[in-house]
Amino acid sequence: MSKLTAYRSAYPAKALLVLCAALTLAGCSGQDDLHQWVAQEKQKKGAPIPPLPVIKTFETFQYNDQDKRDPFSPSTAELQSSASNGPRPDENRPKEPLEMFALDSLKMVGTVGTGAGMEVLVKDPGGVIHRVHRNEYMGQSYGRVTAIADDHIDLVELVSNGNGGWMERPASIALSEK
Repeated sequence: MSKLTAYRSAYPAKALLVLCAALTLAGCSGQDDLHQWVAQEKQKKGAPIPPLPVIKTFETFQYNDQDKRDPFSPSTAELQSSASNGPRPDENRPKEPLEMFALDSLKMVGTVGTGAGMEVLVKDPGGVIHRVHRNEYMGQSYGRVTAIADDHIDLVELVSNGNGGWMERPASIALSEK
């Protein structure tokens, strides 16, 4: 490549550089009006600051009943009566196979028979299908089967009431689509 060809190819780049420098300098020349506007805005007075709100003083209260019973916790008599009365799980009966699974992990997949002899087919998380009758147990909260229908199982679970006793809670398992 000759020197003339190299000079001609560099010419547009140099012209573009000169044009950019000229435009940059032209843009810097019109800042006088900007400086005037900033000076005018600084001279204007701002809106007055509103006064601080008056702080209300509250009267102090001395609590002198520390030695009395806490009204939000049950008394010892209530704890003893709730622990001794009401339903209790039978700890002496042998555990049934479906009691080691959470109730929401069990699926009802069908029924066998009719009337009082109806059995329900329940699938555990491992895929094993179990035949369950009325008054058998399933779930980890002492769930006892109270009724079997074509599309659901009704249970009564025993759960802790938080005071050392137990309370009954109804539950059900619907027929699974899959």
